[in-house]
This record gives sequence, structure tokens and C-alpha cells, in this order.
Amino acid sequence: MTVHDPAAGPPLPQPQPRKAALAAWIGSALEYYDFFIYGSAAALIFPKVFFDESDPANATLLSLATFGVAYAARPIGALFLGHFGDRLGRKKIMVFTLMLMGLSTFLIGCLPTREQIGGAAPALLVLLRVLQGISAAGEQASANSMSLEHAPAHRRGYFTSFTINGTQAGQLLATLAFIPVAALPEEQLLSWGWRIPFWLSVAVAVAGYVIRRTLEETPVFAKQVATGGVAKMPLTVLLRDHWADVLRVVAAAVIATVSTIFTVWALSYATSDAVGMSRTGMLWVGALANLVALFTIPLWARLSDRVGRRPVFLMGAVGSAVVMPLYLWAISTGSYPLVLALGLLVFGVVYSAANGVWPSFYGEMFPTRVRLSGMAIGTQTGFAVAGFAVAFASQIAGPDGDDWTGVALFAAALCLPPVVAAFTARETAHVETERLGERDEPVASGTGTPLGV
Repeated sequence: MTVHDPAAGPPLPQPQPRKAALAAWIGSALEYYDFFIYGSAAALIFPKVFFDESDPANATLLSLATFGVAYAARPIGALFLGHFGDRLGRKKIMVFTLMLMGLSTFLIGCLPTREQIGGAAPALLVLLRVLQGISAAGEQASANSMSLEHAPAHRRGYFTSFTINGTQAGQLLATLAFIPVAALPEEQLLSWGWRIPFWLSVAVAVAGYVIRRTLEETPVFAKQVATGGVAKMPLTVLLRDHWADVLRVVAAAVIATVSTIFTVWALSYATSDAVGMSRTGMLWVGALANLVALFTIPLWARLSDRVGRRPVFLMGAVGSAVVMPLYLWAISTGSYPLVLALGLLVFGVVYSAANGVWPSFYGEMFPTRVRLSGMAIGTQTGFAVAGFAVAFASQIAGPDGDDWTGVALFAAALCLPPVVAAFTARETAHVETERLGERDEPVASGTGTPLGV
């Protein structure tokens, strides 16, 4: 439904906050199901299927490095998809990224093994992982921009959190899909069982297309188009006028290291010979932690609508630096109840404070005409660091993979850049949506009073 003033030009779409949030949630859940099943497979399956089993430690390192390859591709995808998202609209990018992710993930499940075609198998695996990374680069930025620009100004934190909440749901679904697969006998697991979660990606493409194609473009972007305010070269405008905020988002996005080390390296370490915990048990830790996060993320986001983005994000970043080392210590003890309790705390509660608020926190740093580009390039560059942190952690852990203290210090140190970024950022929680990204006296939504920058 649209509202049309004949004197104002073409009709503009009305805000659709709930529909935009639902589309962001479902699309992100479906897309990141694809993305995260790769993480479980890289830790548990791919070292034996695609790499040389005669050197298990090196095979694991190479497999975890392929997990990081997608993160290296993400900045490149962000440049391309960010440009077109700010030129052509958020909706087109949301549909494209979902289709690309579904296809590339399905094809991973079809790949022949190293035993069947030799070195071509890991090469094809890397190529498809790159396509996954390009897709993910545009997914969150476009979904975040869509939900932020449809949301009421005083509830942007809450509505944009549905994007990241969907991401956590996708991670939960990916973990649940791998629990029965991981319980298969070794021979069946390595021959065909691991392929099933990847083949389910066919449903991702179909469901995502149906859901997202019916959503209207955002009112503020439609207004930019109607008034000729769309930048012909968004990247030029972004890097000329908003480079400081791009760097700030890059630094803040490194907080995702907590997620990648928790999801991939800790899983690999816990199930290694050094600790010997069960695959199924550790997968349940991840599943339950993500289940808790589904409830805590919107609560943290709602709190940020009241007290501001910065204090909530800082709480999550500083807290993660403290509790993530405790989680790795718990794994070293081999005590499953301790691992479960600290896993729920670090990932389900503490990290969710930063994770739940960043979609609004980062997006509000930029004006409409470069928002998708700014979010995509800033987040995906920071996420690239987080992706390769898994491979670095594997090296820090040493040849036996048991130096958890070095990895704990590494994870804690990477929480420092996000803390610095948040301290130097402007508070934008109460700024009107159309004035986000301005440098001259932002106005509090609904008050008309200036706020300090």
C-alpha cells in the first residue's frame, strides 16, 4: 500500500517494519544455515574428505583455512554488492544473495572427494566457498539496511536485530542438521552423510525468493530515487565523506572473532585427541547457546533503543574479552557441564549484547545514499579478520593443538579494537532516520531538539 501526493511526484512506499523484519529474519536464517554448515563440516568432516589424511594436523589446518577463504572474499563482494545496493536498491541485492548462497552450497554437497579426483577436489571446494563469501557480504548489509529503513525511528535497534537473530537461527539449524549426521557410523558419515545438510539448500533458494520478492523497497531509499539523490558512484562518496566511520565499523566488526573461534576452533579443539569430547555433545553446546541467543538478542536490542547503542555494544565487547578465555579453559578440563554453562554464558548472553546491537549501531553511522556500501565494506573487512582468526588460532595452539591459553589471549586481544571503535563513535539511537549520517546537529526523533555529536 502506498501514499501518493500528486504534487510530490511518484508515490512512495509506506513503512513495513514487521514485514521487513520477518523477511530479514527468515532470509538470514536460511542463508546462514548454508554458511554455518560449512563451519561444522570444516571442523569435523573436510580434513578427512578433501585433504591428505596422512598428516591430520595439516589437514585440519588447511580445512579451517578454507573456512576463512569466504571471509577473504567478503570484502570483494562488499565492494560489488554495496555499489549496486546503493544504486539499485536493497531488495534486488537481498534476492540475489540468497539465490547465490543456495546454489553454491548445494554444489558443495555434490563435490567429488580428494580420493576420487585428487587436488581438484579442494580447489573446487575453495571456489564454491568464495561464492558463499560473496553472497554473505551483501546479505547482512542489505537485510540490515532494509529493516533499519522500514523501522520506526525509536525502535530501530529492535527491528534491525531480527537480521542477526535470523543469523543465529541459521547457525542453530545448521548445528541441529549436523547432530544426526555426526552420529552416523564413520564410513557412512564420510561417504554420503555429510552431504545431506548441503543438499537441503535447494529449499533455501525457493523459500527465500518467495519471501523476499513481495517486500517493497524502503521509503527513504525510494525518496532518494525520486529526488535524484542516489549516488552514481556510492563508493566514491563513501570513501570521501565517511571514511572514518568505515574504519570504525571495520574495527568494531572484529568482535565477530568471538563467534568464529567459538563455532569452529573450539569445536575442533574439544573433539581433538588432546581433549576427547564427543562431537555430538559439543554440537549441542553450540545449538543450545544459539537457542539462548535467539531470546537475548532482541532484549539487548530493545535496551539499546532506550539507553543507546554504545553502552550495550561495549558491554558485549568487554564481557567477551573476559568470558571467552574462561570457556576455552573449561574445554581444557574436559568437564561437559562446565563447558555447557560457560558456552551458554559467553555466546548466548554476553556476546549477544554486541552481536544484537551492531546491525543498528553500524547502519546508523551512514546516510541512506551510502548505507549499504558502508555497512558491507566495513563489516566484511572486519569479518575477514574474524574468519582467518580460526586458522591463526590453529597455529597458535601449536603442533599438538592443545595450547588453549595462547588462543584465549588472542581472542581477548581481538576484542580491543571493537572497544576503541565504540568509544569513538557517535551515539545515534535517538536521531531521526532521515538525518542519520549527518555531521551537523542530529535531531532526536520525536523531539526536534539537537543532540551533541
